[in-house]
Amino acid sequence: MFYIFFLLVLFLSFCLLFSVIKTGRFQSWAKAFRIVIVAISAVVYTLYFVQKSLDQFVQDSLTVQVVNKLPFPLDFYLIKINDDADPDLRFETRHLGMIRNSYYRIDYLKMEKSDQYWIAAYMGKKNLVYFSQHSVPNKNEDQIIEVQNYIVQSSRLADIAKSRIEALKFDNIKTAIWMTLGLLLLFLNIALLFKTEKVKVLK
Repeated sequence: MFYIFFLLVLFLSFCLLFSVIKTGRFQSWAKAFRIVIVAISAVVYTLYFVQKSLDQFVQDSLTVQVVNKLPFPLDFYLIKINDDADPDLRFETRHLGMIRNSYYRIDYLKMEKSDQYWIAAYMGKKNLVYFSQHSVPNKNEDQIIEVQNYIVQSSRLADIAKSRIEALKFDNIKTAIWMTLGLLLLFLNIALLFKTEKVKVLK
């Protein structure tokens, strides 16, 4: 998603530059370009927010329910291990979110190319207090993971999980920055388009 929002920022910035073209033979082309880019940007942002607000249920997927039995809220991550030699494709990292005591979160995993996943939990931003490795012998049977102890099953695998989680956090920060900038540019372009139309009507 980072690259999509980055491209939207570039095109919306061009729209602002084209908004100064008010006369000449390129005026119609500049306005048409602005309208198209603004419309596409609005659709992309709408689809993104709708997707984030809907249930992430996936048909024919494995349901994983993570229950926090510990007395303190923990920040949970899930890392699915795919059967792929490429490190960028082998590890699929997801942020389950902060789970309070006696609460749970559910995620849905497509396991066609995978037979295991990891669960990691942080207390605070840097303190990894839980790590577990889970195999999936039966991909048709949903799993419930109850976290009852502060335990790190494998230090070596936990270090790999930390690096993947840090990469996910960094990517989320980049995406959030460009998404926010894109929204600001989108609203500014919409305001300029309506302002232009209003001036023409008054004339």
